[in-house]
Amino acid sequence: MVRVRRLVALAAAAALVSGSAMVSACAPQPADVGLLKADGVTRLSVQKADYAAQLETLKASSRKLGAALLADGGDAANGNVVSSPASLLIALSMLRAGTSGATAAELDSVLGLPAEGRDEAVNALLAALEKYDGDPGSVDEDNPPQEPVMHAANGLFVDKDVPTGEEYLGTLARHYGTGVYPVSFRDESVTKPVIDQWVNRNTGGRIKEAPAGYDPDNTFSLLNAIFFAAAWQAPFDPSDTRDAPFTKAGGEVISVPTMAATVSMKYAAAPGWKAVDLPYAEGFVMRLILPDGDTSGPAGAVAVSPEVLTEVARRLDDAPLEMVTISLPKWDHSTMFELRKVLQAMGLRETLATEKDFNAIQSGMKLTQAAQAANITVAEKGTVAAAVTQINAEAVAGTVSERQIIFDRPFQYEIVHIETGMPLFTGWVADPR
Repeated sequence: MVRVRRLVALAAAAALVSGSAMVSACAPQPADVGLLKADGVTRLSVQKADYAAQLETLKASSRKLGAALLADGGDAANGNVVSSPASLLIALSMLRAGTSGATAAELDSVLGLPAEGRDEAVNALLAALEKYDGDPGSVDEDNPPQEPVMHAANGLFVDKDVPTGEEYLGTLARHYGTGVYPVSFRDESVTKPVIDQWVNRNTGGRIKEAPAGYDPDNTFSLLNAIFFAAAWQAPFDPSDTRDAPFTKAGGEVISVPTMAATVSMKYAAAPGWKAVDLPYAEGFVMRLILPDGDTSGPAGAVAVSPEVLTEVARRLDDAPLEMVTISLPKWDHSTMFELRKVLQAMGLRETLATEKDFNAIQSGMKLTQAAQAANITVAEKGTVAAAVTQINAEAVAGTVSERQIIFDRPFQYEIVHIETGMPLFTGWVADPR
């Protein structure tokens, strides 16, 4: 009888506060584990302008994934949610690169992935983010850096006794800048610490371990880690932070530490919402969206739809800078997601059931588990955040202003890379405590 072996695909998204979606070729490497890449294949240099339409499609996919994550809510305490749709998007794109048949068609349809040029567009996105790459371990979280650190890394661990498709390895090297680390999954005492070390180092210690439980029957583990850390362009003065009322969904009023300042930023409003782009020192903004009326949020339904978020982005892109007085609570939140449930709710049924359409990666691969862990800290000096996504499978075989915005009730946020417009993190603050 042929023993059934498991396969894990891990994707890590970390800290939306100093992020850079850089690939693992430049990431810290696991000790004593060599990187195996496709023979003679180097990463292609692509121009972002050549894939503008595909990048717009990827942004829409990221917002769709973000809406699904917020609607699910994970294990969020008090209704607070933080997630990284960009990390999940990169992970699923890497998975899609080795997918065929009905599963490939389903992924493209449900996620809205580009019909052509998908891998090239992700390559362009990663390259645009690399400008801000840095060592997550060098960041002082109490003093987020003026020059943002946006680090992203892709790492694939494969069982050294199980073949991985050469064409798949070529795609990873060509567009994702990574190869694979051959390990023995049977030797848990060696391999688990190596994988956890990779996660820990590439998230600056904000995530210590890979989120899925270790299984010695695994044959493949795909990880994407993102770490982001950045100071505000204009830090909030701690002496201006005061306890202020915050009205939760349902009407309960609580008192929370609230920052206040008058800042040059973009402001937009329309029936149903108002929003601002609160700038980091360079390259990124925190987009804050305050819905009107009912703010029950992700605990019930998505508070701000992907279509509204697209309209918010359009209006803010066109808005002039102006002085806006803002009152914003501090928060420090974390969330865990069981992603199979999220993906199934989105309609990925063939993807979760197939035993044949991932053969280009490893023969008989079937997805069995998926998870994401994410966290974020927002305070007077800036932001730090982290997330890890894991997909498991088994193989058979200061100035008076005219504008004012007070975040004194539940609101949504995104961390957005200005150059590409990609929302890297999204979250919902139901209770800042």
